Amino acid sequence: MPTDSPNSSAPTAHAQFFDEARRCLERQTLIKLVLAGPRGPKPDLQRVLVRPLTLKGRACLSLTYNHRTRDVTKNLPVEEALTTVAALIQDRFDNVHLLSDDGGELQLAISRKGKATLRRSRKGASVGAPNSAEAEAVDAVATSEATQDRSTAELGAHDRAKHRPVDIGEPWLTALGVTDAQHRLIPAMARKWKQINKFIEVLSSALASAPALTAPDAVTPLQVLDFGAGKGYLTFAVHDHLRRALGRPVQVTGVDLKEDMVLLGNQTARGLGLRQPDHGLRFELGDVSSYAPRPVDIMIALHACDTATDHALHMGVRAGAAIIMCSPCCHKQLRPQMRSPLLLLPLLRHGIHLGQEAEMLTDGLRALLLEAEGYDTQVFEFTSLEHTSKNKMILAVKRAQARPAEPVREQIREIKAFYGIDEQRLQTLLEADHSGPA
Repeated sequence: MPTDSPNSSAPTAHAQFFDEARRCLERQTLIKLVLAGPRGPKPDLQRVLVRPLTLKGRACLSLTYNHRTRDVTKNLPVEEALTTVAALIQDRFDNVHLLSDDGGELQLAISRKGKATLRRSRKGASVGAPNSAEAEAVDAVATSEATQDRSTAELGAHDRAKHRPVDIGEPWLTALGVTDAQHRLIPAMARKWKQINKFIEVLSSALASAPALTAPDAVTPLQVLDFGAGKGYLTFAVHDHLRRALGRPVQVTGVDLKEDMVLLGNQTARGLGLRQPDHGLRFELGDVSSYAPRPVDIMIALHACDTATDHALHMGVRAGAAIIMCSPCCHKQLRPQMRSPLLLLPLLRHGIHLGQEAEMLTDGLRALLLEAEGYDTQVFEFTSLEHTSKNKMILAVKRAQARPAEPVREQIREIKAFYGIDEQRLQTLLEADHSGPA
């Protein structure tokens, strides 16, 4: 692999590429760098996006590492970031692509033999003639990304025309890598952008059914818990929306199992001036199954795997949440218990059908259990969530008027008897609270 560094004075392809990157940074025309073509048979790190960013008045570069199942963002001083990019090209990627406002597109491609080729896009002058199939392939990728960027610019304008609930110009979108420094949607984040807006649409609709939360004269902060917050895309979105829409103090807490995600969330919130002690945004280390209960107005849990969903729903009920928003990830507890009726055996002998039946049964029982606790519930398709094909949401809004719970509990008993279900975790947790049968 090549050994050129960004500080090399030799007129190599590497040196020319990094010189161009510096010129773009000085002119403030750099849109992004994209490292692609990961090396290795099954590389975990798929791609790295590099964007200019200003933190506390200091020019930085934000590196977003796109792994197979997670994203990691690091904000570094410019020279340190460029050295990091050079090392990534040296060890882990076959090409890097530079997009700028004034210079078009520039690509640095590394062949299998380690030869570096520098090339501009078709709308610019050629810097170095390609002599490998890899360089041509990189050019095709660049052209595709240029088309994506143009489509993204059009999408951004279209989003504003449609009055989406989230303003694409919000600083937290840039800090989290959803938009670039010019507040344009990054193509790789288009699905996340759609998810954020859809989630806020659902939350806004739920708030309309919970008038007690929207009282503008309330002086105590509205308390929100977001379990499995991860990098905090939805946590920041919820805080921003509630703060603007309700006109009352809001305290949003993102909870995650990973210490690095908690640290990143707090650093980002602090950098944006949002980490206030009483009515701001903060992140904590914790697990929904053991988190200390406290009064909560809105409880959120996305991608809560298997019985973690039950613990999240139980937490919402115990905390007296007016709104519970939960997205299950997998459904393992009931499937081994299920006794399929003889009539359905020819259908449920297929594993995929049995899995779908277990999913329907699990989430249907959860919705009924919440109804017995005084909630109006909906189970519906949300949107394609990043890194998973699961797209279901359980939405529960506390009723203003109580209803008899026993008819619903009788339905639950009959359904469990029909399928031979001995134990369902949410029901067990709620029964422990009631000290009696559900």
